[in-house]
Amino acid sequence: MQNMLHLHDQGHQAALRRHFGAPQTTVVIGEVPVAWNRDQRAGMRVPDLLVVFDVARTEVAREMGYSIEHHGKPPDFVLEVASVHTARKDETIKRNAYAAYGVREYWRFDPDWGVKYATGLAGDTLVNGVYQPIPIHQVDANRYWGHSAALNLDLCWEYGALRFYDPVGRRYLHTYDSADEERAAAEYARDAALDQRDAAIADRNREAAARQAAEARLRQLEAQLAPTHPNPNPQRT
Repeated sequence: MQNMLHLHDQGHQAALRRHFGAPQTTVVIGEVPVAWNRDQRAGMRVPDLLVVFDVARTEVAREMGYSIEHHGKPPDFVLEVASVHTARKDETIKRNAYAAYGVREYWRFDPDWGVKYATGLAGDTLVNGVYQPIPIHQVDANRYWGHSAALNLDLCWEYGALRFYDPVGRRYLHTYDSADEERAAAEYARDAALDQRDAAIADRNREAAARQAAEARLRQLEAQLAPTHPNPNPQRT
């Protein structure tokens, strides 16, 4: 349920795919088993979010699994979302397993900040086969972030929500909600611009009508004030 609420419902996978822009060679997928090979049964792991670059996405999607030996490399990025039933394993057993698999970065997200995990946002990077913590920066009491070198994105914990921020483009990747909000804002701005244009046209029409009325009145006054001259050549009778 946590995965559904904080990853799938928000559309993070689609946002990451759009951002990386290489659908045939970039895998962004969730809840597929990761193992050394296709025959492994014991000890495989099923991360909530998996990102791998420079592999055949169609093969992963077709098999609904990731074989490290088959693809020739471990995943670049794995993220787990905290749940009551898996939190302890995420921080211990899974962390050790991902390190053994050679996963470049392993991240954990707890929407309740420290209720299920030791902290709300944590990341590890693999250094000589051992995970080293990635620095997490605090903006204020409700906002934290850490940088993923594997994705070249910032992972953000903001008011209990997970967000991905592009420090190069200086923008958040769009979730479904943020895209709807941006679309609504664009529609509001468009409607406001149309209203402003219509008001400007109405003002111009009123000004033109007033100018025409003034000119007509002026011509009328000129006609009334024009002198009447006697006939210079009266006809004799």
